Amino acid sequence: MARTSVLARAEKVEPNPSHQDALAAAARMVPEQVQVLVRTSDGGELTLPRELVRILLASAGELSRGHAVTVLASEVQLSPAETAELLGLSRPFVTRLLDAGDIPSTNLPGSSHRVVRLADVLAFQQRRERRREGRRQIADVLDDTESAG
Repeated sequence: MARTSVLARAEKVEPNPSHQDALAAAARMVPEQVQVLVRTSDGGELTLPRELVRILLASAGELSRGHAVTVLASEVQLSPAETAELLGLSRPFVTRLLDAGDIPSTNLPGSSHRVVRLADVLAFQQRRERRREGRRQIADVLDDTESAG
């Protein structure tokens, strides 16, 4: 039985340009200083927990910058193809990263198929971004040195 794509089931929210100002204002709020009260259609009220307020404000920041937001739990398990899609890389390249241990993966019980935790994909992406930023800073220093000489 084929499994349904995790990414296809994920909640994806596209930004609405007409809400940009309100989203930007929300993104500037400090989660510890915000209380969100939700009113239901039957008149009930619920104060959202701090964790959810943090998610809402972080999402508002991304949406205000024109980025879509996809909601997934960090413990979700992705296929190598889904991992490649999230990272914007080819599936064969991601397979090589998995083989090399650059991104941790586990085999499904009794199978050669692998799964990858979203948290591990995000950690890999952060390491990749830090390396890219470091290379950019080195290039900037070298450019400054060449310009001065």
